[in-house]
Amino acid sequence: MRILCIADVEEPWLYDHWDRERVAGVDLIVSCGDLPARYLEHIVTLANVPLVYVQGNHDAAYDRHPPEGCVCIDGHLRDFRGLRIMGLGGSISYNDEVHGFTEAEMRRRGARMALLAQATGGVDLIVTHAPARGYGDLDDLPHRGFEAFNTLLERTQPRYLVHGHVHLSYGRIERVREHPCGTTIVNACGSQVLEIEDDAIERRGGLFRVESV
Repeated sequence: MRILCIADVEEPWLYDHWDRERVAGVDLIVSCGDLPARYLEHIVTLANVPLVYVQGNHDAAYDRHPPEGCVCIDGHLRDFRGLRIMGLGGSISYNDEVHGFTEAEMRRRGARMALLAQATGGVDLIVTHAPARGYGDLDDLPHRGFEAFNTLLERTQPRYLVHGHVHLSYGRIERVREHPCGTTIVNACGSQVLEIEDDAIERRGGLFRVESV
């Protein structure tokens, strides 16, 4: 399975100068937030594959006009061809205008999602906007990651966590990191492709039905 992950920065080859060859073979597009609805709508229309997203801290406009033709996974667990995907958008709340959460609020959201994953067969890919604390975040409050995500990773041990929020232009930012629990953490700022072998995707059974993309 080939997954195109996007976040924060609009790529000319995905909008102004659509490059069909670079999108060829992509099965799923994942947005980690802070991208205009029109950008996501343009991509999902031309790529003609499912696009799932979470809200970034600057995506309050989605409340009035969510991206048409795209699937919100913020606060949901969904299945795509056997790949279990969980979404938790937003950043640390640092003013009243952003889509944000306190650490305690995100801890409660993460605990609920961990219980859902454990009851329904687990999760392969967690999509967030902010990073996990200590794994690709910064020390200033607006770009601080959630400690709650470290707890979530330890409880669910997904194959990947993809996030945005921290732009690569901010400094010496690593694109890929490894969490001690075994999860690969990927900063999707701009765009990044994940390749997952189809036979590595476990088609799990569960106690409850999980919505499909």
